[in-house]
Amino acid sequence: MSIAKVEPLTTARALRGPFDYRLPAEMADVEVGSVVRVPFGRQRVLGVVVDLAESSELAPERLAEPIEALETGVPAELVRLGLWVAREYCSTPSRGLRLVLPPGAGVRKRRGRPRVELPGVALADAVAPELLPEQARAISKIGAALDGEAGAPRELLLHGVTGSGKTEVYLAAVEAALAQGRGAIVLVPEIGLAPQVVTRFRARLGDRFAVLHSALTSGERHDEWRRLRSGEASVCVGPRSAIFAPVENLGLVVIDEEHDPSYKQEGDPCYDARTVARHRAAECGAVLVAGTATPRPESWLELPRVELPRRVDGRRLPPVEVLDMRAADPRCGPLHPATWEALEGVRRAGAKAIVMINRRGFAPWLTCRSCGRHWDCPNCDVSLIVHRAPPGRLVCHHCAHAEPLPGACSECGSTTLSRAGAGTERIEGLLAERLDPMPVFRLDSDTAAPRGAHARILDRFGDAGSGVLVGTQIVAKGHDFPEVTLSAILDADATLRFPDFRAEERTFALVAQLAGRSGRGEAGGEVIVQTLAPDAPGIDHASRHDAPGFLAGELERRRLLRYPPFSHLVRIGLASEHEPRLDKAASTLATELSAALPEGTELLGPAPMFRVRNKHRRRLLMKAADREGTVAAVREAVERLAAERSLRDVAIGVDVDPQ
Repeated sequence: MSIAKVEPLTTARALRGPFDYRLPAEMADVEVGSVVRVPFGRQRVLGVVVDLAESSELAPERLAEPIEALETGVPAELVRLGLWVAREYCSTPSRGLRLVLPPGAGVRKRRGRPRVELPGVALADAVAPELLPEQARAISKIGAALDGEAGAPRELLLHGVTGSGKTEVYLAAVEAALAQGRGAIVLVPEIGLAPQVVTRFRARLGDRFAVLHSALTSGERHDEWRRLRSGEASVCVGPRSAIFAPVENLGLVVIDEEHDPSYKQEGDPCYDARTVARHRAAECGAVLVAGTATPRPESWLELPRVELPRRVDGRRLPPVEVLDMRAADPRCGPLHPATWEALEGVRRAGAKAIVMINRRGFAPWLTCRSCGRHWDCPNCDVSLIVHRAPPGRLVCHHCAHAEPLPGACSECGSTTLSRAGAGTERIEGLLAERLDPMPVFRLDSDTAAPRGAHARILDRFGDAGSGVLVGTQIVAKGHDFPEVTLSAILDADATLRFPDFRAEERTFALVAQLAGRSGRGEAGGEVIVQTLAPDAPGIDHASRHDAPGFLAGELERRRLLRYPPFSHLVRIGLASEHEPRLDKAASTLATELSAALPEGTELLGPAPMFRVRNKHRRRLLMKAADREGTVAAVREAVERLAAERSLRDVAIGVDVDPQ
């Protein structure tokens, strides 16, 4: 008798698997990684075989048989990876295993061939440019690691200024891995960047690579997944979920723009694709290359570095002018007169500009000037955001509640309503009015929502003879437009106002990355930074293109305060519509953890958080030196609490290494 140990793919946190199923003779080919449909109570659910055995503690007649085995399973290596993610991030085996399943597993549908849009340079125009000496040195070091040379580090931080040719190094490294008969995974932070990378990779690699991202249909993703699983494709390009791609004989993992917070998954399991990449590379004996112009302090401290200190075109990084908005006349509005002057210069020259404000919508709040009424979300403890695009409406960016934009106050009848502050929508309108006839393109999560819209907007901006691209932080990520001679960031210190120890790091990265979009062509460029905090370290160092100086100071500050990378953080969030039960659960959990956490772990909370989607919230935060012991204690305490029937309506989420 052969026994399959199966983890059912359910959502129950309190479920304890795996469960034994008797394999009939016709399922003799079932193995670890096989996806099966099994009877589970009164349901029929999908499950993943995580182990095989010759016997079971239960009598054979008490064991059920799987109903069917699906055609495509997952490699045993990915089963181990999914279970590791579940343990490491205090999730469930089911949720960890779902990450590695074939897209659309268990859904019978017709699948079409992939239709991957490739905007940007035509394939025929793509040119393997002459390498700078520092690029050649970087490729040589990666090659030494791939060859297994003694003393060659298996993990590398490729620190290169914007425009220094990091992608060319990635391509050469991938080709070196393929020459050894090994595969590669290349991670990019945003779906919108995947087509740009794909264009370069297809020109060099042909059909040897596949693309996985959520902008593809389920059928397209499934087809790409199968090409990788079968070995037809050996290289996978995509955002964070691509780290779970079934690449055979993995030899190289590349993390492009490794500083980007979008590598952190928000939903359970709250995995960090960068951490998962390091673990998978280590397990497979693969080389890991993390590249960025603005490294995280963790990476700067922990990884051996390879430097690309200059741009491939030989041009200097653009000068940065910091405008102190504290001295600006409020009547000038959200753009400083010097910013307007620079933009008008771009229009006269027939060039291009990028303007970033990291806030979408028209204005961040609406207030009645007569009676003081403020429009808040009925479901969340936050302000409603003014959106003027037809139809005008007030929108909650947390729960998506929307209501018509009022023309008068419903309490006092006054029509003197104040739309304070500015977002991308308002900036777009101001630019279009004053810079006419130069076209203005807006790129944020509102305009990029339709499928393919992100690429279409960038294409239109790229094809325009002259124009301004205005948007949120999306416009600062990895775009290469040689005609851009001006980059401007408005309200640059907005990220500093968040109660987050990473606020300075994020501000530095945002300003430095946007600065890198300017001056890539023959005309050169300039950068303008509008801020109320010109002396903040993140803004000061970014304005001087000084990553080492910023990181040295930031690491010292974190060392003194015992923040990562000198400690590990674990956050537990609890939410419920029933506040007394929520408080009971938070108090019980805090009491259990106080007794179970390793010595030296600091427990903060439970602390209240603002209400979201009609749910009250509480948070506990642990600062620990012993990561493994703290994660284990949290996992056990949360599983016990999840089994309490009286607290079933309290949702619990764990975030290891919260971002």
